[in-house]
Amino acid sequence: MLYPILILTGIGILCGVLIIIVSRVLPKEPESLKKAEELNESLPGMNCGACGYPGCFSYAQALSKDKKVFYSNTCTTVLQDEKMLSGIEKLLNFKVDKNALNMKAVVSCSGNCENLGTYSGVSSCKSATKVLRGFKRCPYSCLGLGDCIQTCPQNAISIDIHSNIAVIDPVKCNGCGLCVRQCPRNVIKLVPANSKVVFLCNYQDIRDIPGREKCASGCIRCRKCVKVCPSEAVTWNKDKSTPEFDYTKCTNCMECVAACPQKIIREFSGAKK
Repeated sequence: MLYPILILTGIGILCGVLIIIVSRVLPKEPESLKKAEELNESLPGMNCGACGYPGCFSYAQALSKDKKVFYSNTCTTVLQDEKMLSGIEKLLNFKVDKNALNMKAVVSCSGNCENLGTYSGVSSCKSATKVLRGFKRCPYSCLGLGDCIQTCPQNAISIDIHSNIAVIDPVKCNGCGLCVRQCPRNVIKLVPANSKVVFLCNYQDIRDIPGREKCASGCIRCRKCVKVCPSEAVTWNKDKSTPEFDYTKCTNCMECVAACPQKIIREFSGAKK
């Protein structure tokens, strides 16, 4: 009985020595990986991909290497959860400016675009877009088939029966951006939640398609909005042939809203009063 005990004891001692040697020889866990694991604990664990990364741990790894990622690829769930946000701030040692990151999604189309024909294919914007760029006169308009509805985790999107386009409830929207990536026609945009005005036309003259044109309610490129803005918050983008809005300069005078003959520059109902 003594020999087996001695043999087992010897094996145990040998294994212990080997473990000590290996632990000292092998490289230690990288600090970034350890930090990523800690950051992952302060993330929602939903793996929704709204931040632009395939999962929460991938996002945590990116944050552990560069905290600026939080501003370029914001996790809106963290932004609205004080406990998660404080954990991220503590681990990254910085203070998050929530006002700068708080966004809302807007459908940049005023609706009521004429149909060129009857579409009877798969009820999906992605599918309909592949057939002659869609069934509406404007090739950049919202088709209203609801791909964005399926992807919205907040149930903030519905189809307006009068304008036949998607509409987003700014109260329910948390600005995750999933609908933006889902839209095949790039009609949905993210704007700062404190924006006072929105531009509801997605047509681009610079990318005209033969036989297609903007609808009757689209922007006529009169540039009145640029001319009347006293704070130079509205400028003209020559590349896109559309007005652009600098919300940091906007004084909420609403001159552009009043000047627009097409009424497609409107007061944003999601803006905080």
